[in-house]
Formats: sequence, structure tokens, C-alpha cells
Amino acid sequence: MASTPGFLTHWPWELLGNFKYILVAPFVVHSIYLYVVGAEERNILYLLILPGMLWRMLHNQIWISFSRYRTAKGNNLIVDRSLEFEQVDRERNWDDQILFNWLLFYAAFLGLDVSKKIPIWRTDGIIYTLLLHIGPVEFLYYWFHRALHHHFLYSRYHSHHHSSIVTEPITSVIHPFAEHIVYFLLFAIPMMSTTLAETSSVASLILYLTYIDLMNNMGHCNFEVIPKRAFTIFPPLKYLMYTPSYHSLHHTQFRTNYSLFMPFYDLIYGTMDKSTDTLHEKSLKKPEDIPDVVHLTHLTTPQSIYQLRLGFASLAAQPLASKWYMWLMWPLTLWSMILTWVYGRTFIIEKNSFKKLKSQTWALPRYRILYLLHSQQEGIHKLIEEAILDADEKGIKVMSLGLLNQGENLNRNGEIYLEKHPKLKVKVVDGSSLAVAVVLNSIPAGTSQVVFRGRLSKVAYSTVSTLCHKGVQVSTLRKNEYEKLKKALSTEDGNNLALSAKACNQKVWLVGEDLTEEEQSMASKRTIFIPFSQFPPKKTRKDCVYLHTPSMVVPASFGNLHSCENWLPRRVISAWRVAGILHALEGWNVNECGDKLFDVDKVWESSLHHGFRPALTPVY
Repeated sequence: MASTPGFLTHWPWELLGNFKYILVAPFVVHSIYLYVVGAEERNILYLLILPGMLWRMLHNQIWISFSRYRTAKGNNLIVDRSLEFEQVDRERNWDDQILFNWLLFYAAFLGLDVSKKIPIWRTDGIIYTLLLHIGPVEFLYYWFHRALHHHFLYSRYHSHHHSSIVTEPITSVIHPFAEHIVYFLLFAIPMMSTTLAETSSVASLILYLTYIDLMNNMGHCNFEVIPKRAFTIFPPLKYLMYTPSYHSLHHTQFRTNYSLFMPFYDLIYGTMDKSTDTLHEKSLKKPEDIPDVVHLTHLTTPQSIYQLRLGFASLAAQPLASKWYMWLMWPLTLWSMILTWVYGRTFIIEKNSFKKLKSQTWALPRYRILYLLHSQQEGIHKLIEEAILDADEKGIKVMSLGLLNQGENLNRNGEIYLEKHPKLKVKVVDGSSLAVAVVLNSIPAGTSQVVFRGRLSKVAYSTVSTLCHKGVQVSTLRKNEYEKLKKALSTEDGNNLALSAKACNQKVWLVGEDLTEEEQSMASKRTIFIPFSQFPPKKTRKDCVYLHTPSMVVPASFGNLHSCENWLPRRVISAWRVAGILHALEGWNVNECGDKLFDVDKVWESSLHHGFRPALTPVY
């Protein structure tokens, strides 16, 4: 929002939310109907408006995903600052301008008889469109843009766009509604002129809109993509095409580089920033970031691809949840599943900074269900091993294993990699010690009895052992879990372990993801369910409290965190991920793998010392 919102700041369909596309539904249905039934009024242009707008959405999304991938790698980065949730929320309505254009195209087609005669291709129309853009459009935009930087208009409108210092491709279209009206009128000059002169074509319209989106997205991505040799081979190109670093200076300096896509008006009127060439060369030379610590995770469900930072920005900024409209995207989901299956290595999904530490999150292109299939485990094991060796080769200090990448049955909590590669310099951390610490410190003070129910793991054994050693009575619901835990405890500690088929009085339950609905029904009202597993159990009780899986709230100085980690809320990350960061911060020269557990008290105190706090907010 602008600092002093002016007239026509809000979009007229803002209250409709995600249902705003019902505005174009009648036109879409009408165009398809006319074409299918073979009516005399049917027209190819009328029908192509729908795929044309869908192409614009796909084009923009490709730029968003590509940009976030490149900025996570860090090479050719222009502005090395944090991007936060506030910007993501402000830019979530980037499709509004496409919807606005969509409605206007339908209106123009139905209101202008000449538009019904537009052919598929006309060469002269493409040339006229180019000339009209170079002349009137670029000239008028330059002076309108300069006017927007006058205090009156800037405070009421354009300051909304300039709230984003670290730009993303979608930043290019984040403006108040009034600005978009003017922008459309400017871009309509070539389209309407050629249409009225009967030289327009379907090709010229689509190519012009694609050119606008291409230049808008490229100019606002926060990394340099135009090589210096392009301007060396053809020097005039410098004034016919701007670069991401060129426009980035406008967002950091404000009073320079006003041009739309062609900088020659900045040259003519003396508003070209003097550091333009220097920043361009400097950005091209910036190498890929080498982080200090990497967290290795994986995809969870087919739909989780959209919730990644590389997917849909607005979804990535919210905890992972099933959305009804996701089922409408099953063709794209199926295609993404095929791509992830074919892609045979990890990929970077996030880059963060904390104090002097650089961290990244890498993801394996494999889904949770594949980890449960014995036939797939060898391939997954190989991917994890390659990721560890890659990290070791790059000089990364610590790699933490997240979700199922540290399973006992898969790799003995990572120990198998240390045995196979004893000279590894990178420290492999399974994070179990901090997960245990978070679970123990989530139990209300003074609790003397707890119920345990869940699949046994390193965290489960260690948690139960610590509680029994402290004199807390632990009741288990299943006999097989009781017998395995009993064997792992000393005789004295084992006295505090009990088997109870109906432990309904205890107010604290330590649970795993396999907790059943029937077992949850046994708990009394206001029972606190504390997960110790990587995945949360399915919540079936509205009269009980469910805590998050072991996780911690990050300090305010933890930078560039603008996506949620799976089902966790904003600015909360898993304890397993935090453990790797702490190992790198403290410089602990040890691995945490296999059956060995790092000092629970030591890692807990370290987490608090560095500003991390347990995520005790209930999940309802």
C-alpha cells in the first residue's frame, strides 16, 4: 500500500478474492460455445483471448520460479538483501493486471467491429507495432514515470511499487489500480492504432504482450542475465534494451533510470545513472554463493511442489495445506511429477543468512511415499550420498538431514555415509539432539505422567529414556512399543515405564505421525499432543491442543525467510534444520549420526543463546 493511498488505489474486484475470475467466465464460455457449435459469429481471435491470457500467466510464473532459483544460488546477484513475508503478501495479486487486460480485450473485441476482421499474421502490423512502441509509448511512459516520482503522486501511488527494494519479476506489475489504467492506455497505443488502421494481427498482439511481459520480468529479476559482449558486438543495443542491473538502480537510487525498456530517453534527458555500467559488470562477475551449512530435505506430496519457494509465492508463504483448487491443476501436477522423476539430483530451493552464516536448503526430487517403497530406497540413498559429496567438494561445513533423509532403515541416521567416506570434511548432522530438547521443553513444568504413542525412532528412544531417568511416569499404549523401550532402558529407569491400554487421564501425550483416530479418542479433553516425529499426526480432536512437530521460531535477524517450511507457520523452521545451523555457528567439529546423540542440554542452551525459541503455538 502507498504511504498515502490515493483515488482508485484498490482493485474493483478485491473483495472477490480467488473468485475474481468469475468476471471473465461468461466471455470464456461464450467464445468456446460459438466456436464449438460453428455459429456465424465465431471468431478465432475471440477464442484465442483465453489461451493468450493463460500463456501470460505461465510466462510470468516461469520467470518467478527461475528468478527464485537463481537468487537462491546467488550468482550474478545485484542487490544482496533480504526478501521478507511482507513483500510476498504485497505482491500476491500480480495476476490482477492480467485479469484487467483480459476484460478489456473482451470489451474491445465485442465493441469494435474492425477487431473481428483481424488476421493471424501481417508483417507490416508487427513493424508498425514496434515503431509505435519505440516512439510514443517509450516517450510518454518516461515522462509519466518521472511525474510519478513527484511527491504528490509518489506518496499516493508509486511508493507502493517502490516498497520493494529487492525486486522480483512480479514486482514489475505491483501497482495501484489507477497506475495500471494509465499503463494499459499507453500499451494500447500500438495495439489500438494498428487495429483501427486494419494492419493488426493475432501474431502482433500476442508478440507485443509477450515482449512487454518478458522485459518487465527480466528487468525486475534480481540477477544479471545480459552478457557484456552483447553490447560490445552491437553498441546501440545499450540504448534499445535495459538490463536488470539498470532498472535495479532505479529501485535503489529512485531519481535515475526512468525509462521503460529502452534507456535512450534517460540518455537524452540526462537521467541515466552514472554507475549503470559498473553495476552491470560487477553483477556479471559475482560467483555462486557457497554456504556454510545446507539443510537437505525432499518433496512431501505431489502438490507440495507449488508450496516450495520456487513454486507459487503466495502458497509458499503459507503452511502446507490441501486446497480445493489444487485438484483443478492435476495436469500440471502430473507434469511436475514426471520432471522430478527424470531430474536426477538435488536442487536449491532457498538461501538464508544469519549473523555471518550463509545457509541453503536443498531438496531431493522425491516424494514421501517413495521413501516407503523398498524398491526406491537404493536410488534415494544414492541421491543423498551425492548431495553430501557435492557439499564436501564445495567446502560446505555442515549438512543437516531433514524429514526422511535420515531414516534408520534408509541410512542409519546418516551413519552409513560416514562409514563409506571416512575422509569427509563436511559434518553430517541428523539433528536428533535438538529435536529431543524441543520435545522435552515443550512438556509443561511439573508434569509427572505422560503417554507415549508412536513409531520408535532415535528421537523417541532418547525422549522416553530422558523422561524415565528424571522420574516421569511414561505409559505406552502398545505392547510391542513397550517391550522395545523396556529393553533400551536401565532397570531403574524401566520402573517408570508402564503399559496401559487406556491411559486417558494423562494430560500430555507424546505422539508420532502414526497416531490413529481411535487412539486420539481415548484422550481426555484439553489433552496436549506433542509430536516427536518429522511429520505431524492427523488432527481429529477439536477439544485438544496439538503442538507443532519439533521446531523453533527464528530470530528477527534470520534473513531472507519468506516461505514456510512444509506445515510449519511463518518464521518457524524444524529443529533438525536449526541443529545444522547451530553446528556451523558453534564450530562443533563432530558428526551427529547413527545411534549417538549430541549433548541435549548443550545444544538447547546454544539455540537459546543464538535467539531461537521453541514454537509452542498450538495448531488448531
